[in-house]
Amino acid sequence: MNVFGIGLPEMGLILVIALLVFGPKKLPEIGRSLGKAVRGFQDASREFENEFKREAQQLEESVTMSAELEENKMANPTPTDNDKTKMNT
Repeated sequence: MNVFGIGLPEMGLILVIALLVFGPKKLPEIGRSLGKAVRGFQDASREFENEFKREAQQLEESVTMSAELEENKMANPTPTDNDKTKMNT
């Protein structure tokens, strides 16, 4: 088991030191707080990722729409005022 580059013996040592520093009554409270903080970070990260994907999709749709309009404009040019007067004469 390797979490954040820390193996099982290192995690055990950290747990023992934390137990000595904070005591057995405070340790579960600290663990809960740490868990909530990590959960909040994950939620914020997920929200950022979703927002980034939405913006990228909107940008892609905008570029596609512009390209299609440009192709239609090139395929079906509208007559200019000079062309209209030439056609009437």
